[in-house]
Amino acid sequence: MRTPNNESLTPTTERTRPGGKSPERKCILTGRHGERDELIRLAISPDGDVLPDPRARAPGRGAWLGVSRAELETAMEKGKLKGALARAFKSAPPRVPDDLPAQIDAALLRTLTDRLGLEMRSGHLILGSERIAEHARGGVLSALYHASDASDGGTAKLDQAWRVGMDREGSGEGGTRLPLDRAALSVALGRDNVVHLALADEQAAKRVDQALTRLLHYRNASAGAREDVSEDGAT
Repeated sequence: MRTPNNESLTPTTERTRPGGKSPERKCILTGRHGERDELIRLAISPDGDVLPDPRARAPGRGAWLGVSRAELETAMEKGKLKGALARAFKSAPPRVPDDLPAQIDAALLRTLTDRLGLEMRSGHLILGSERIAEHARGGVLSALYHASDASDGGTAKLDQAWRVGMDREGSGEGGTRLPLDRAALSVALGRDNVVHLALADEQAAKRVDQALTRLLHYRNASAGAREDVSEDGAT
């Protein structure tokens, strides 16, 4: 996100954008500012290793990344990450694991599955094609999701029910394919054969979408490419 010309922001500026958005942070590699909830925090372990902190809960100073996995890997190959981390942590260059990009991906994926599990335990998730279709036709759904390996036929039926309920027939809009197959979704939710899921609660939908968007941005997948993202990030 670009900084308006009439504003000057530092890496620690706690500016909140209109609409109650989260405070901004500055990417240590690009210098670009973005909402805290959109960036990835890095922290230093007690042993001096740089580790992902996707929930931004680790104590001490943190560093923020707003780049894709490919951009991070390039920065590591060129030796730019260590210098950026040294400046961010105001210390000697910390130890950067060779598999840091993979660690971040796994952490973001785990954040998404944990969020889905929390919404499940809170009673917010709607499972089962018939129940989802009923809620969809009633126009009460805030979000509709499909497993990455869901059949085109079953997905199309629920997408159509959602468009009818939302009075958007002919728009071509529909649910989002998650970067998780039915096996991974079933494990995350503790249920058998989870293929489709939905949320009626708007705030719950926002929480899930936040975790999903961060993962897809890191994998450098656009919103329009979500359908083609598999669990391991391949297309």
